[in-house]
Amino acid sequence: MKTGKLHLDSVLFGFPVRLILGFVAILIFMAGDGVEQAFLSKYIVDLGFTLDESALVFSIYGITLAIGSWLAGVLAEVWGPRRGMLLGLVVWVIFEIGFLSLGIAQENYFMILLMYGIRGFGYPLFAFSFIVWVAYITEEKRLATAMGCFFFMFTGGIGFLGSFYPSVMLPILGYVGTLWSSLIWIILGGLLGILVVNDKDRNGNLIAEKKEKTNLSNLTKGITILWENPKVAIGGILRTINTSAWFGYVVILPVFFTSTLHFDTTEWLLIWTICSLSNMLFNVIWGMIGDKIGWMFVIRWFGCIGSAITSVLFYYVPLAFGNNFFVAVCIAILFGAAIAGFTPLSAIMPALAPANKGAAMSILNLGAGLSSFVGPAIVGVVGSAYGIQGVAWAFGIVYAASFALTPFIQTDSKKKEDATEKTVIAQ
Repeated sequence: MKTGKLHLDSVLFGFPVRLILGFVAILIFMAGDGVEQAFLSKYIVDLGFTLDESALVFSIYGITLAIGSWLAGVLAEVWGPRRGMLLGLVVWVIFEIGFLSLGIAQENYFMILLMYGIRGFGYPLFAFSFIVWVAYITEEKRLATAMGCFFFMFTGGIGFLGSFYPSVMLPILGYVGTLWSSLIWIILGGLLGILVVNDKDRNGNLIAEKKEKTNLSNLTKGITILWENPKVAIGGILRTINTSAWFGYVVILPVFFTSTLHFDTTEWLLIWTICSLSNMLFNVIWGMIGDKIGWMFVIRWFGCIGSAITSVLFYYVPLAFGNNFFVAVCIAILFGAAIAGFTPLSAIMPALAPANKGAAMSILNLGAGLSSFVGPAIVGVVGSAYGIQGVAWAFGIVYAASFALTPFIQTDSKKKEDATEKTVIAQ
């Protein structure tokens, strides 16, 4: 690091200052996106719409979110990450204003569906264009750590700050005022991110400089890479599995903990908040450990096997101990940590396709979006037939099956990782 005045290209804690400020931008932006999560579904019902109508709003939002997640990786490589982030910011702001003024304020269900659905493109374009830049600007030996920092900020924004802020502001601003205030977070985080991202890789080359003008072949690379590089496709499947239980359990566990175990709603929310904090922290921890002992080792044993075990225990342990807050918190911490065990996958994906990092990241992002469908779908299909016990075992089996996919993903560091794995297991 150069002496004297700190500037954006200075190195701090092993990362460029502009990258660190970018992480801060993600935290702020995702906090704005997460403001509504704790209450929007209930508020739509309170407006007079049915629970099914409210669910449809979020289903359509989920579809556009998944498409936007895929599109972000492709556009970031073709246009450059900054333009992808700018598009995400503009989409979020314009269609949030439309959602609130034409949909919520007028209690117009069609406009709620339309505006909120299109807004679903917003945060993936912003956050996942940024993560492509992270892949280009970071040295491979520190890439898993950088990705861990990204997900720490991402989860900290949408999960922790996004939930804490409305808990304070709802009594002051009410539902509508709190929703409008989310624009402040989005604009501040969005502008900061656009100002610090420079569209260059770690060697100073423009990421999109070798790309010709946007054309069909460039855009479809995010699809054709699935069969051109099957390892990337397998990585996308692993990413879909990664947070499937997270999105599934948030649907069914609140009922289980409050109705069966007799925790009150506040206690359950605190348990889930602590689970989110654990996930945030271990995103960084597993990233650092992965850079030291091998990315795939962490994914296999702490991600796949750890998630298989803890997703089952998240049902049986609280059931065995009943209304015991301490025990529930302990298993929530373990579950959050295990889900974070897949963090090095974000470093593996661009390494699998060094010439098409954006396309590889688009598949990773698509997996992240699809997991928000797969998890609740497992709950819906299995839960109706076998209850929450069946759901817990279903997730356990899915994660165990993901372990079997890991040998098919190989990077240049495979020999080192295999040697490390044999050493650790032997001990």
